[in-house]
Amino acid sequence: MGVDEQTTDPADGAAEAAEPTTTAAAAPASAHRYPIAPGYRVNVRTGPGTSYRIVRTLPLGMRVPIYCQKPGERVTGPYGTSNLWCNIANGEFISDTYVHTGSDGYVAPRCD
Repeated sequence: MGVDEQTTDPADGAAEAAEPTTTAAAAPASAHRYPIAPGYRVNVRTGPGTSYRIVRTLPLGMRVPIYCQKPGERVTGPYGTSNLWCNIANGEFISDTYVHTGSDGYVAPRCD
């Protein structure tokens, strides 16, 4: 298993931090948003595993909504090792190990 996410020095991120691409238009205004681990630019994939295609990379300091979660490939990140993946937009998944949810389990409904 390869590393799914890429570490970037937060000082370097300041120069590249343009307006972040978010899913705010898809998220209700009241949706809770969870922070991505500091210092990480996280790959967003089409499914729950590193073999799925990367559709975009989240910028440093991003906060994301979690619409549902599902099991998939087991990966290790800054918040531990897990097979749980978070759906942050239609057809877009990130490993739960890169999202600070405050829980080791589900914080959203299971995806169908």
